[in-house]
Amino acid sequence: MSFPFPLLPAERAPQSGVMLTWPHAHSDWGPRLAAAEAVFLALAREIARREPLLVVCFDAAHRDEVRRQLEAGGVEMAAVILAVAPSNDSWARDHGPLTVLVQGRPRLVDFRFDGWGGKYPADLDAAVTGRLHAQGVFGATPLESVDLVLEGGAIDSDGQGGLLATRRCLLSAARNPGMDQARMETLLRRHLGARRVLWLEHGALEGDDTDGHVDMLVRFAGPDTLVYQSCDEPDYGAYAELRALEAELAGLRTRKGNPYRLVALPWPAPVHDDDGRRLPASYANFLPVDGALLVPAYEDARDGEAAAVLAGLFPDRDIVPVPCRPLLYQNGSLHCATLQFPAGVELRPPVTG
Repeated sequence: MSFPFPLLPAERAPQSGVMLTWPHAHSDWGPRLAAAEAVFLALAREIARREPLLVVCFDAAHRDEVRRQLEAGGVEMAAVILAVAPSNDSWARDHGPLTVLVQGRPRLVDFRFDGWGGKYPADLDAAVTGRLHAQGVFGATPLESVDLVLEGGAIDSDGQGGLLATRRCLLSAARNPGMDQARMETLLRRHLGARRVLWLEHGALEGDDTDGHVDMLVRFAGPDTLVYQSCDEPDYGAYAELRALEAELAGLRTRKGNPYRLVALPWPAPVHDDDGRRLPASYANFLPVDGALLVPAYEDARDGEAAAVLAGLFPDRDIVPVPCRPLLYQNGSLHCATLQFPAGVELRPPVTG
């Protein structure tokens, strides 16, 4: 089922809230669970200061424990909605719903989630949105379920019908076998209102298991501005890919046919896991919220430089660094762990669960 004239808002548009799927012992965090929870607590504190926060918990016992953590951590509880929907993992960006505006009214779109092309278990994640909707968490906001594998981190919207995406991810045979570019563009137009898809051939990060999510590489900082993760480490395994991405971005054009304003983010120092595997640190994984920009920080000398670059692009927002190094050990960062809802989406306490 499709709906006429949808529009996927830019993330910098006014919001009605943000969703977090809280880490739990049934996921892959293992001995790093407490460190991950500390990051989520910092995110919750900053978000709830500014707008409603939906926190998805594994079960009733987990909900009660999360409530205790939030209260003890100084989170503004009047802004918090706690709901129960079991999950495999904590990456709300990819298993939560996208929101389009149809004739100005919000509609949730629940694409199919398959664990990034079958890499990880995803049966619970794939059911999160439906469970929340059935509990009345989204009020009267309608929900459209779409039989297409698409993760929120795989695209970025300019708010004017333009989408950024990598071919390597969206056209992955592991996600949608037999899908070609023309068919994908038709579906993106039907369900997200994409009038233009800016396809990227290049860009990669070591340790990335998403096949090239664009939210780790390049983002819209305005309809005519792209901010991207640069690399000044010639021995880095994906150095050539990131340099090629930079050249590719220079060739893109805005709706009016002009080159984009390109702004480079500094390159963070290497972060490795206990086995020596390079982890995918990126400053492009930021999140706009009402009145602020939440920026990932990695205990790195360039954290401040990255924050300053982004401050220049979002001068009307407070720049809030959030320590996100623990998230890298599960191959994600700040934007991956969060999901914003544009203004108009109803967020309510669950009527069941």
